[in-house]
Amino acid sequence: MAGQADEAFVEFDRVQKSYDGVTLVVKDLNLAMPKGEFLTMLGPSGSGKTTCLMMLAGFETATNGEIRLGGEEINDIPPHRRGIGMVFQNYALFPHMTVNENLSFPLEVRGMGKDEREAKVKRALDMVQMGEFGNRRPAQLSGGQQQRIALARALVFDPELVLMDEPLGALDKQLREHMQYEIKHLHENLGITVVYVTHDQSEALTMSDRVAVFNDGVIQQLATPSDLYERPENSFVAQFIGENNKLAGKVRSVDGETVTVELPGGATCRALAVNVGEPGSETLVSIRPERVIIGAAEDANSAEARVEELIYLGDHIRCRLNVYGNDEFIVKLPNSGIASQGLSVGESTTISWKTEDARALDPL
Repeated sequence: MAGQADEAFVEFDRVQKSYDGVTLVVKDLNLAMPKGEFLTMLGPSGSGKTTCLMMLAGFETATNGEIRLGGEEINDIPPHRRGIGMVFQNYALFPHMTVNENLSFPLEVRGMGKDEREAKVKRALDMVQMGEFGNRRPAQLSGGQQQRIALARALVFDPELVLMDEPLGALDKQLREHMQYEIKHLHENLGITVVYVTHDQSEALTMSDRVAVFNDGVIQQLATPSDLYERPENSFVAQFIGENNKLAGKVRSVDGETVTVELPGGATCRALAVNVGEPGSETLVSIRPERVIIGAAEDANSAEARVEELIYLGDHIRCRLNVYGNDEFIVKLPNSGIASQGLSVGESTTISWKTEDARALDPL
């Protein structure tokens, strides 16, 4: 962590936040991110992620600890002097101003001359493909267009850091996905540093260099999207990121990096020993639906299952099974045209999964 801190552009050092002087909504946060990174703070409502963003922006004050930007402590610097771009879910555009005026306003506040302002406004609008809309007012734009303008306004004064708080929350699914890629490409092209807040896991996985998963005011895991999905470090992360099967059991024995887990009915399975206690302690085995095979496989865990439901979803078939009394065990079968052949509701079958695809974690 020390090496990271030396190169950190944004840094939270033992930061705490309490609104009532008793309950900490952010608990001893230590986080360092380098310049140019796209970091997403992901978590459920009330997990502390938005509070962290607001402290970085200057709209909230840390109860304890230091927040640094470019090596400089910014705890006592007011928001307008931090040089940070902000994008909100509600866009926060001035309704009485045209698009050009909305973008020009933060430049006027900084004392920039008219010619330079006009050049920067044109450049920012071109970045988001809205160059022809400069004379319109926000009410004359669609939600997606307003979001682009809000993004352009955050970028117009060339900030080194842009903060985004649920910026796509008000958009429909298709437009939301399109804007995810647009923001990702803007970040890549401009090299800006972005801190992004969302409760949408697919958004976080799609856009981020790294994701900080928050719960109860604490970062549960900070990792790349692939590491979070493939290698969750605890049960909260495994459940929150992507769909996940869980089998409750007890640790029978630990052998190096693997563990034997006793499941209901006396069955056992082998899993990676990621976050487990001593033999006899409770554990939760996590298995991703796409890693489960219908049928027996050599050198793999296997279990008897009953088909409860088959749902056709186009690119795959979602098969809900009853396994060890758990009737919410999911298997995703790629739609190759014969994916569900031989399977029908009520039928018994065998499933299997590799030891390395099962992770023994802390009990929920």
